[in-house]
Amino acid sequence: MQKILTVEGLSKSYGAVKALLNLSITVHKGDVFGILGPNGSGKTTTLGIVLGVTNASTGSYSWFEQGNNHELRKKIGALLDKPNFYPHLNGFQNLKLVADIKDVKNPKIKEKLEFAGIAKSANRKFITYSTGMKQRLALASTLLGDPEVLVLDEPTNGLDPEGIADVRQLIQKIANEGITVIMASHLLDEVQKVCTHVAVLKSGNKLFEGNVQSLLTGDQGIEIGSDNLDKLEVVLSDFEGIESMEKKPGCYYIKLKHGYKSSELSAYLITNGVEITHFAHKSSSLEQEFLHLLSENRA
Repeated sequence: MQKILTVEGLSKSYGAVKALLNLSITVHKGDVFGILGPNGSGKTTTLGIVLGVTNASTGSYSWFEQGNNHELRKKIGALLDKPNFYPHLNGFQNLKLVADIKDVKNPKIKEKLEFAGIAKSANRKFITYSTGMKQRLALASTLLGDPEVLVLDEPTNGLDPEGIADVRQLIQKIANEGITVIMASHLLDEVQKVCTHVAVLKSGNKLFEGNVQSLLTGDQGIEIGSDNLDKLEVVLSDFEGIESMEKKPGCYYIKLKHGYKSSELSAYLITNGVEITHFAHKSSSLEQEFLHLLSENRA
């Protein structure tokens, strides 16, 4: 599969502050790749470097396995800041101006407005747009040159729930057109619902990179209930295959060590006289795995 973006050993320092530390990631064609992390984790710095806005202290990156020159960046649509259009021009006029500035030949403005779901508002002044509509117009502007890749920094930041859902659907629609999407976000729900792959950053360090589903299902837990939780706790504590155990209302949530099967655990509980009222496999949410990664890598 074609590599769209290859990042190798990127580091960035601002004086004594190390914003990025030896970051390496690979984005393939068709990915919706999320760069996830709390504020200050290095997400925006990473995007700024690969778009040529910021210079790295060390390391390298390559677009389309060909380098990082200006011609290659013409294949990339990007939205790093809040929508910034002329307030008293309408949507169509603003996109026409963007196309002229970028020297886009045959920008198909009406088509992009239709795709973004704001064609009916094309003749309204930008100043009258809702926050969600402004973001849709901004996304439409990134599509004017028919890019192969879209790079977005916190695309739903500042939107209400309806606006977040609308932009999320638009990003999925863009991805369905075969455009590779790279997006930075601190919103776990957004990444879980939109992205196919994710890199988790903290304080400039990469904690995880891979398929979103592998992160969610690779470490599946088991929820176990009993009318006698005290006895359940004692028996579970004696089972050598337990990696972690967490008490929840009416049950325990446990994770098994590698190589142990849930059938072995259930048989062990029954043999030791535990009356099981609930025994269910539970995949972790992205929030659980994210918090687990952060807790394992505390400074």
